[in-house]
Amino acid sequence: MRVCVIGTGYVGLVTGVCLAAIGHQVICVDNNPEKVALMQSGQSPIYELGLAEIMQSAMEAGRLEFTTDLAAGVAHGEILFIAVGTPALPTGESDTRYVEAVARGIGTHLNGGYKVIVNKSTVPIGSGDWVRRIVLDGVAERQEEIAGFDIVSNPEFLREGSAVYDTFNPDRIVLGSNSSKAIAMMQILYQPIVKREFAENEFLPEVPVVVTDLSSAEMIKYAANSFLATKISFINEVANICDRVGADVTQVAKGIGLDSRIGNKFLQAGIGWGGSCFPKDVSALIHTAKDYGYEAKLLQSAVKVNKEQRLLAIEKLQQILKILKGKTIGLLGLTFKPDTDDLRDAPALDLIRELIRLGAKVKAYDPIITNQNLEITLTKTPEELAANCDALVLVTDWQEFRELDYALFASKMNSPIMIDGRNFLDRNVIEKAGFAYIGIGRSDDFKRFASKIIRETVVEYAQIA
Repeated sequence: MRVCVIGTGYVGLVTGVCLAAIGHQVICVDNNPEKVALMQSGQSPIYELGLAEIMQSAMEAGRLEFTTDLAAGVAHGEILFIAVGTPALPTGESDTRYVEAVARGIGTHLNGGYKVIVNKSTVPIGSGDWVRRIVLDGVAERQEEIAGFDIVSNPEFLREGSAVYDTFNPDRIVLGSNSSKAIAMMQILYQPIVKREFAENEFLPEVPVVVTDLSSAEMIKYAANSFLATKISFINEVANICDRVGADVTQVAKGIGLDSRIGNKFLQAGIGWGGSCFPKDVSALIHTAKDYGYEAKLLQSAVKVNKEQRLLAIEKLQQILKILKGKTIGLLGLTFKPDTDDLRDAPALDLIRELIRLGAKVKAYDPIITNQNLEITLTKTPEELAANCDALVLVTDWQEFRELDYALFASKMNSPIMIDGRNFLDRNVIEKAGFAYIGIGRSDDFKRFASKIIRETVVEYAQIA
């Protein structure tokens, strides 16, 4: 099928590249000439595992193009995806200006045969009819007749860092529309994915396709992300209780995660969630509820817990180091999650601001982030990060952080203290390397730390005596 994807952020670019990879003819449109030129040269503007290789292969096969020409994209596509950003406004509402501009542009250039216009952007509930009206406004400005079009809501459920995998191996595909013709075309579009022709495990059952009305499809996206964010806030709140009562949240999470009604995913306690989706989507759903006279108290609490959780590492540093003014703190990782270069609403940013406010010097190392306008020292290697630090905080659970030479790090530090903000490292390995290890929701860590200090004090006293 002929496809046009408008907007080449995470969702748009991954969608366009993967649809081309399964055999469709795809044109991706973006209004940024420099970005389009980069993609035309075969380079991906974002870091996403496997994306660049698939992109280059699809371009070489002649199934993938990039352009700034919206008219050409609209003329090409039987199916037109709107995949532009909808960032959160200060009020919590989604900023839909870019969706509006694209919808009007589609109306301005709409011609030829019947088209399916797909909302891939995360848009407020009820946006399907709104987009239809804007497209019709664009058509009306030309005063020409068109063959017709229908709107489909097709929310994405991609995880940054594994978006390509998620596209080929989805848990479900959601299609919302009032048009059986549009739904039928979308089912043909996704048939290779539904049949798992490109899946990692082709012997699994077909991917479930959920067909709904427009509003329900839009709500599914918000409800899914809000539930996952709430689940993380829940286990973080449990972790904070564990700290106080002497329990270990990693064991608690394992125990409850084996319950099939709960499941073990999104039960890793830490310093909170961030990124481009969870914060925006939870806030948008809270705001939508308010617009319709309902106060979403549970979601508000999830946001509050997450906000406070981000600074938990500061609290633990103060318990150990007391005064942070004049101390040097090293951050292992900056991105909101591993395998991405995304800093949007990353917990690291809150940590940096608060540490600087308290008078600490902040250093950081990240495998991807090398040049950002952050008021900190970015080091080229983890070894450079450790030098002369008073403590390290693991912020992002990059896999390579499990394999570092922590004994070497301990020898370079003023005081070998590790705050594991993701409960990601092996405590025994870190302690054997000479560190005092402090996790999240693992109160025994403080007992072990205190015992270590007592032992060292006894040894020092004996040597003096």
